[in-house]
Amino acid sequence: MKLKICWVGKTKEGPIEALTNEYVKRLGRYLPTSAHELRSEKALLELAGRERSRPVLVMLDSRGRQMSSEQLAEFLRRHRAGGTQTLMFAVGPADGWSEPARSAATQCLSLSEMTFAHEIARVVLLEQLYRACTILAAHPYHLGHR
Repeated sequence: MKLKICWVGKTKEGPIEALTNEYVKRLGRYLPTSAHELRSEKALLELAGRERSRPVLVMLDSRGRQMSSEQLAEFLRRHRAGGTQTLMFAVGPADGWSEPARSAATQCLSLSEMTFAHEIARVVLLEQLYRACTILAAHPYHLGHR
């Protein structure tokens, strides 16, 4: 299974870019992972449409389902075991997803009841995906950060 992490909008802050790159690198130890900075929702949907098999598209949205770190790990495990080829996570633009874009999602995920800047949400998502992978691999990262 491949992970594709996508976001709409240009990265403005160097530290955000550095953290993004670090977590993409860490995730690559567990799953093939790529990062995609996109100009628009339309570009995201076009990227998803270019996949050979339709990816599972998970959009971050405040109205989405919340999961614990362990539940996210189980979500990844189920998709990996079920033969999902590409799991695509998408962080929207600063003003959120349009309804047509949301309807294209397989699932919507909320990181918290709090609202995060979209660049911060991306880093939180990447860290949680990395944490989920370490949970599945029985790596001590998760237990050491509780």
